[in-house]
Amino acid sequence: MTTTDTEEPTLTIDELAARTGVTVRTVRFYGTRGLLPPPVLGPRRVGHYGREHLARLALIEELQHQGMTLAAIERYLKRLPDDLSPHDLALHRAVVASWAPETVERVTREELNRRAGRPLTDEEVERLTAMDVLVRGADEDVQGGDAYRVDAGLLRLGVELLDVPFSPETVLAARTALLEHSRAAARDLSRLLRDAVAERDARDVRSLSAHMHPLVVQALLTTFQRSLREELREWLDKEAGE
Repeated sequence: MTTTDTEEPTLTIDELAARTGVTVRTVRFYGTRGLLPPPVLGPRRVGHYGREHLARLALIEELQHQGMTLAAIERYLKRLPDDLSPHDLALHRAVVASWAPETVERVTREELNRRAGRPLTDEEVERLTAMDVLVRGADEDVQGGDAYRVDAGLLRLGVELLDVPFSPETVLAARTALLEHSRAAARDLSRLLRDAVAERDARDVRSLSAHMHPLVVQALLTTFQRSLREELREWLDKEAGE
């Protein structure tokens, strides 16, 4: 793997496949179907892949996890703007992942590395444990006895946080703040929706709830993203003025 001057990772197709846990054949297939943008051609016409390809493959994997067919995934991706950044794609993946119920699975270290997209060091595993993404324990059904209980919805986020220069204590404090405020917002929104459909049939209520869930999550995500951007801009402007 190499990097450009802007620290953008450039992966060969073999490195991309190994990093994301898919086969080279699958990467090429996704490319022919338009699910992945073409690679940047380097010397000797070797294709190089970057963060956008990683983010798109993660989104495709999440959509498949939700049970979407390849045709449905194609339609979903075609509706997305062409100029989405890897960060924007990660946000879309977060919205999709929020549709699924909370899942905690027991995996081996090898499977943990595969799902993380790269080999994790012992120190990184300890950090993920400190962030409550992992719980380490023994499993007599696993060769060697080592196994990890993993919150599948948090794992990829936790791995990305490993590259952020924050302590596990700061990450946990941020998580606590997000949980408190998101639960308060969920209670208020639930109350509003419940009052709005109080006179409807129970079957209609369930159908409406299933339809509204992803819309509400998208609205919350968009609103929070804009609010956070404004707060960071005010903070940075204040720091620059001092």
